[in-house]
Amino acid sequence: MKRVITFGELMLRLQPYNYERFVQCDHVEFTFGGGEANVAVSLANYGIDAAYVTKLPTHAIGQSAVNSLRRYGVDTSLITRGGDRVGIYFNEKGASQRGSVCIYDRANSAIAKASPEDFDWDKIFDGADWFHFTGITPALGGNLVEICKEACKAAKARGIKISCDLNYRGKLWTRDQAREAMTELCRYVDVCISNEEDAKDVFGIEAEATDIYGGKLNHDGYKSVAKQLADKFGFEYVAITLRESRSAFDNGWSAMLFDVKADEYCFSKKYDLHIIDRVGGGDSFGGGLIYSLLTGKSTQGAVEFAVAASALKHSIEGDYNMVTVAEVEKLAGGDGSGRIQR
Repeated sequence: MKRVITFGELMLRLQPYNYERFVQCDHVEFTFGGGEANVAVSLANYGIDAAYVTKLPTHAIGQSAVNSLRRYGVDTSLITRGGDRVGIYFNEKGASQRGSVCIYDRANSAIAKASPEDFDWDKIFDGADWFHFTGITPALGGNLVEICKEACKAAKARGIKISCDLNYRGKLWTRDQAREAMTELCRYVDVCISNEEDAKDVFGIEAEATDIYGGKLNHDGYKSVAKQLADKFGFEYVAITLRESRSAFDNGWSAMLFDVKADEYCFSKKYDLHIIDRVGGGDSFGGGLIYSLLTGKSTQGAVEFAVAASALKHSIEGDYNMVTVAEVEKLAGGDGSGRIQR
């Protein structure tokens, strides 16, 4: 069985019920989520041996976070325990023309205050085939850029494939900070995942004749973005998710995967989504892509599986994508009817 290691911050998610605003709610839902943890859950649900690495306190909230991963079969044995805080994010779900709002309270969390000595990468990568992280993790400050670099070096020395979702978060660091750190880290990466905005925000690479807010996407422009990213860093694959945002509820969703060696650009079919919860949509794409590449799918098959997996995630509350390979393949194969299964 293939083994994947993911590394990042697992946060407590607090969200008003239904579509209430922060200022009107008097109780919230309590769940957990975080970019790389979401990927690990997806992979575990697909039958991959997925292990998640982070640092969490030993108190009850930290243990609840660990348990949320164990529930879906993620290996939590490599998590470092210590520190005082679990990072928190408050999520206000958007509706109609009102966009969602995310407020972070993650300063001084256990992972943000972690030291390089907290992680034994030789032990962590024993038997691993793949390592995944995102641009969110080095953005947390402290020693995280250094820790991510040590992880990438250790993975590369073992011949482990490395994937990274750029995931620029302007609330965590500036574009200049992101560019400096990610330029260094991306030199170790084999598979880069981006979206319409990340390549521009982090590296200043932009698709021409595209309006992400008006829903106008230019496929040739994204081919150019992928080629520029691959030329700059030597990536083996570049994936770009393409979101046409018509409202908080209704999006068009598709993606492109560039196989650099084959010089092949594959675009998926487009799904018209009516969104229940969009948080974790990109992570579910990443999980689907990693699964596809690990299991030998073609470039076209990989992007179709990843997009279908993500389309299903948009129908599920919470960060985690709780779907099976069979469900994803059914949708990727063309059955998006949503008919009841008896």
